[in-house]
Amino acid sequence: MATISVATPSGPYVVECARGVLRRAGELVAALGPATAVALVSSPRVWKFWGAAVRRQFARARAKPPATVLIPDGETAKTLTTMEKLCRGLASAGLDRRGIVVAVGGGVVGDVAGFAAATYLRGIRLIHIPTTLVAQVDSAIGGKTGVNLPEGKNLVGAFYQPALVVADPEVLTTLPGRHFRAGLHEVIKYAILGDRHLFEFLENRMAELVRRDRAALDWVLPRCIGAKAQIVSRDEREGGPREALNLGHTFGHALESLTGYRRFLHGEAVGWGLIAAARLAARLHWLVADDAARIEALVGSVGALPAVPRFAPARWIAAMRGDKKTRGGRLRFILPRQIGEVRTAENVPEAALRRVLAGLAGAA
Repeated sequence: MATISVATPSGPYVVECARGVLRRAGELVAALGPATAVALVSSPRVWKFWGAAVRRQFARARAKPPATVLIPDGETAKTLTTMEKLCRGLASAGLDRRGIVVAVGGGVVGDVAGFAAATYLRGIRLIHIPTTLVAQVDSAIGGKTGVNLPEGKNLVGAFYQPALVVADPEVLTTLPGRHFRAGLHEVIKYAILGDRHLFEFLENRMAELVRRDRAALDWVLPRCIGAKAQIVSRDEREGGPREALNLGHTFGHALESLTGYRRFLHGEAVGWGLIAAARLAARLHWLVADDAARIEALVGSVGALPAVPRFAPARWIAAMRGDKKTRGGRLRFILPRQIGEVRTAENVPEAALRRVLAGLAGAA
């Protein structure tokens, strides 16, 4: 399918995106140079499906067998406690500064393992083998790592680029349907923020994607990865263009936090966030009503989302103030101006925001 380059000031790397590329993972990592030890970091449920295949790759490539460290992969486990457990596992495995951490899993495993690699011994090499759609098109690329606090999502972390990303669409075959559909909302995000052609493709072929049609998926994956790679190469640390990738996330992160990270998968919360962003943009007359309706219809075509609990708008707003994009206590939103273009909005009238939030309450 594709070898996609990511060129950041911290260093260049590639995303190898191809069917069957997992069977070359050991070879690809060996090509990066010698390592004293490898730690394979995953979750129990991912390891059940893919652990043997991954372990074989690294056992063949090395005289010393790789260590395996398993951590929980639910959003509730994305904590400093899990981070400590992982770092102690790396120490027990004997990793030194020439060791490699290989993250095998979805966004939570990747974020925690990435944060551990960034901080253990002040930084060791990191490889991502993403096993969810969200991770393949988004979280495994770009170097964002971190964990949550009770006060908000991803408030503790680091920008730390991997040395390699190995994205194999074949591993998505074991992904539960709900998790796969949740990932499609991140795909929709890319279409709204900068790719009208992708948006039209999704409008016409979403049913095929939901069924995991091979041809449709093989077209979408490298397109989204390429978009993320271009944005991250221009703005590694989210000081400008990279903020566009937060479309839907200010609302979505607040929704996850308000529900204790138990009701919504991340992609589902982003789905609601895309709807909220479109409605707010329309209310502010940034976005024409027809485009707002198309965005909402496309999100709906993925399948029903879990209903939004009836939170008072004041609780929503308080949760959003804990978002890392807030500046000086002022909320900032990424909102669509048209399909294929977004802008940052500050000083949004609170009355307009409250109406949008009230309209989400109880929705399904």
